[in-house]
Amino acid sequence: MFAFDNSYQRLPERFFRAVKPATVRAPRLIRFNTELASELGLDFSDIGEARLAEIFSGNDLPEGAASLAMAYAGHQFGNFVPQLGDGRAILIGEVVDRNGVRRDIQLKGAGATPFSRNGDGRAALGPVLREYIVSEAMHALGIPTTRALAAVLTGEPVVRETLLPGAVLTRVAASHIRIGTFQFFAVRGDADGLRMLADHVIARHYPEISTDDDNRYLALLNAVSARQAELVARWLSVGFIHGVMNTDNMAVSGETIDFGPCAFLDEYDPRKVFSSIDQRGRYAYANQPGIAQWNLARFAEALLPLFSAREDESIEAANAALVDFGRVFQSHWIDLFRRKIGIAGEVEGDVELVNGLLSLMHEGEADFTLTFRALGKVAGGADDEVLLTQFKERWGVADWLERWRKRHGGRLTPAERQASMEAVNPAVIPRNHRIEEVIAAGIAGDFEPFEQMHAALQRPYAEDPARADYALPPMPAEKVMRTFCGT
Repeated sequence: MFAFDNSYQRLPERFFRAVKPATVRAPRLIRFNTELASELGLDFSDIGEARLAEIFSGNDLPEGAASLAMAYAGHQFGNFVPQLGDGRAILIGEVVDRNGVRRDIQLKGAGATPFSRNGDGRAALGPVLREYIVSEAMHALGIPTTRALAAVLTGEPVVRETLLPGAVLTRVAASHIRIGTFQFFAVRGDADGLRMLADHVIARHYPEISTDDDNRYLALLNAVSARQAELVARWLSVGFIHGVMNTDNMAVSGETIDFGPCAFLDEYDPRKVFSSIDQRGRYAYANQPGIAQWNLARFAEALLPLFSAREDESIEAANAALVDFGRVFQSHWIDLFRRKIGIAGEVEGDVELVNGLLSLMHEGEADFTLTFRALGKVAGGADDEVLLTQFKERWGVADWLERWRKRHGGRLTPAERQASMEAVNPAVIPRNHRIEEVIAAGIAGDFEPFEQMHAALQRPYAEDPARADYALPPMPAEKVMRTFCGT
């Protein structure tokens, strides 16, 4: 079943706390991701749903499970908390998948741990369904992300503002090591723990960094920074807002992690915030690159003792890496948006051309996803009206189209240009109002809408007439203004 090889468990005990999942009363399988299981090299073909529910609720841990809660600290909305840790998640072990990549398997919502801080350690059904849908949709979009292996009802309620059905999500990640994990050791002055953690991350995620390199920890900072720059650029390219970019929610592997109050843009607004706990817009759509850089500065601070013996040299090297983040991010961002509007090569004025469209979209309250999709149709020969209908205020759009046509030239046929644009501009995203419909149905005991939405998101770049409703933006009364964390 599982061929566990639990490397994190072999680190010293101060890295984690051993803890077993709490048993639940009546586990019932909502969904099992057979495709991901196969990718992980796991064979459950002879195991029925009842046994799967027992395993992935935590009632029946498989042989060789690690069963631990990881220690970490973190800046939450800019405020440092020296001890956080897995308060409702339990790592049951690591497997090496069919591609030779080590992957964590974690139960989220499996009960209290030593890091629960008086919480119940449980997850309500809504956040479990949201994370399953969005993480798998992100994977289908081609964005590095944690994955969802299983979702299970516990048969027990959890207490939030009201009584809600409890559930457990089985999450798969390249690892669950965060910037906050490094902060945990740095704030304690534990240089040995910091070095062991850094060496573990290098071996696991960045084997191209030589262990004999005297500058390997600076190389680690640069490597993590480069992955985060690309990741955040990819988020912006599909209108994704993480919602809670605390340092304990930033994985050093470069994967998207922790889909709490996340959401996707409907109409484009760079200041858009959905998270109910982000009262000041710290993690708004357009702020995400700057926040990623800020988080990486905290990572650099944690790593400083591992750099040069001279503090001034260490700070100078770290600052250079942080400055480089901006350059790398901007390079990825403009490359992605050039592809989104169907232009090739590098020409002075491309940034202004992209930003010009985004400004018009903001002024015209144009839907982010549908506008880029419509532009692809115009590139393929459709009438300009296909694009113009996306804008409530059309002033300036025709002039922009004229500049765009002069820029993209004629190296591709219209059909080729449309195809290239549709390969990067999704037709369907996890619309917030549809997720809320899925959650409401699930709480009422109906998981068919969940299955239908999950299926609709698996081929996001293809237009499927049978699932066209999932591409539609919300009507005014359907708009979701706030999303909520699951704790």
